[in-house]
Amino acid sequence: MNKYLRCKTTFIFFFIFIAFSAVLADDRTDKVDKLFASWNKLDSPGCALAIIQDGRIIHKKGYGLANLENGIPITPKSVFYIGSVSKQFVSFCIALLAQEGKLSLDDDIRKYVPEIPDYGTPITIRHLIHHTSGLRDYLELEGIAGIPMGSYHEQDVLELLSRQKELNFMPGEQYLYSNSGYFLLGVIVRKASGKPLRQFAEENIFDPLGMENSYFHDDYRRLIKNRASGYFPAGKEKFRNFITTFDCVGSGGLFTSVEDLYLWDQNFYSRKVGGKEVFELMHTQGTLNNGKKLDYAFAVVIGEYKGLKTVGHGGALGGYRSAFLRFSEQKFSVICLSNLSSLDPMGLARKVADIYLADQFRDKPEPEAKPSSKPRFIKLSEKQLKDKVGAYINHNTFTLRNILFGDGRLLIEASGQKFPLEPVSETEFVMLEAPVQATVKFEIRGKDRPILLHVYQEGEIPATYEAFERIKPSSEQLTEYEGDYTSEELLVTLRIALEKGRLRFVHRDAPALPLLPMLQDKFTCGSFKIHFLRDEEKRIMGFTLDSGRVKNLRFAKKA
Repeated sequence: MNKYLRCKTTFIFFFIFIAFSAVLADDRTDKVDKLFASWNKLDSPGCALAIIQDGRIIHKKGYGLANLENGIPITPKSVFYIGSVSKQFVSFCIALLAQEGKLSLDDDIRKYVPEIPDYGTPITIRHLIHHTSGLRDYLELEGIAGIPMGSYHEQDVLELLSRQKELNFMPGEQYLYSNSGYFLLGVIVRKASGKPLRQFAEENIFDPLGMENSYFHDDYRRLIKNRASGYFPAGKEKFRNFITTFDCVGSGGLFTSVEDLYLWDQNFYSRKVGGKEVFELMHTQGTLNNGKKLDYAFAVVIGEYKGLKTVGHGGALGGYRSAFLRFSEQKFSVICLSNLSSLDPMGLARKVADIYLADQFRDKPEPEAKPSSKPRFIKLSEKQLKDKVGAYINHNTFTLRNILFGDGRLLIEASGQKFPLEPVSETEFVMLEAPVQATVKFEIRGKDRPILLHVYQEGEIPATYEAFERIKPSSEQLTEYEGDYTSEELLVTLRIALEKGRLRFVHRDAPALPLLPMLQDKFTCGSFKIHFLRDEEKRIMGFTLDSGRVKNLRFAKKA
């Protein structure tokens, strides 16, 4: 083949390759647009999306409206509140200050925030970063008190935390997500640097990286250019505004755009700001006192999706939702910022990854198991199954599991879902359709002793639940629980009253649900778990309340 023909052939192949790549790109873009089609309307909030590969944005777009009242569309320049995705910027500030020698990650936080009580064991900056401090979550505390978001500011939160007499657990013993920890990290940035978090982040992160539309919203009166308003679904009205004067930063508070977050994403490769030491810290996972390693690093979760390593975090507040998902080895990231509370950005980010990384996923289909290795399910009589039906309680966590009977099989109810159980013996069952491998075992202990339910779930500590009969107190018996209950830690009084045969909280923003009796002096009310306490004469003297990120909050009954 002569030189001319070789050049011509090479050119033709190059042209075909470029054309094929363009078709492939268009095909992927079309698939992405279909994912977001439900929100790409002129009467709906939606989201902004940026897909990043090999150092450049390969697709960016806005879907839906940034402001419904004025008909302003979302674009890649639209600015959103990103909730807890903000936390990685706070931890980055802390890492920078540690690098400069202005603080140590093992410092007692009382060195910077002396308002926090001495609980006998130091809480360190490192504990705050990895959510192992044991501090109660301030957002949940304010919610229990019925105080609307935006009615409190930084000093109010500091005073609230200074009144907490107990921790959820001793520092380093457990992992429990706490917004209080990152709120305090924001305060520590100011104490260690002499500058508010907003200013320190602007000077040390946003300005050097060219993130012109990013700032910590520590003053709710400040104007925000290109802001997308947040919305809630509202039935017939379709949508309602999320309006707030909330301006506490650290736990959240960052307004930014997908274009700015692209610059932040690329800094994890270029290390233009921070250097090697800081980026090693950002990916350092937390460790509990018992040596167990956590997935949570410096406000990023080190995980895996379909066999590929991921680094990511989600965020939510009011009408805003956000997701930042990076596949570092593939140099591929998805950023999705939404102004609609019902949208799931992280789920959509993973679906975008499904489109672009399908040929790189390392999860292989399970080889066909030999018949002998499959669980051999057996047939049990209806009586053998129904004998196990009932409510079961974990006395340590006060969590419930219901065993139900339907369509000739047992089902276990957990986290609002029902999973079928198939027997491999009279007492051992495999949980079908569960997200992870799980089995349950019933321990029959004799006629006069309640059945125990042992739940074994992959990656979790086995949990034991005891069968119990829900008590059914009369209206007369319930009247002894009525009264006013005061919390010195919240500076709030909650009233419990009997209405139409049921106990209810009567205070502003109180849960509409009644207090449901479970065991003697133990009730549930939505996510609240309430344990009434009695004095030596068996009179009600108060109660403790558990609610997710708040444990053992005490209320005393007023005389």
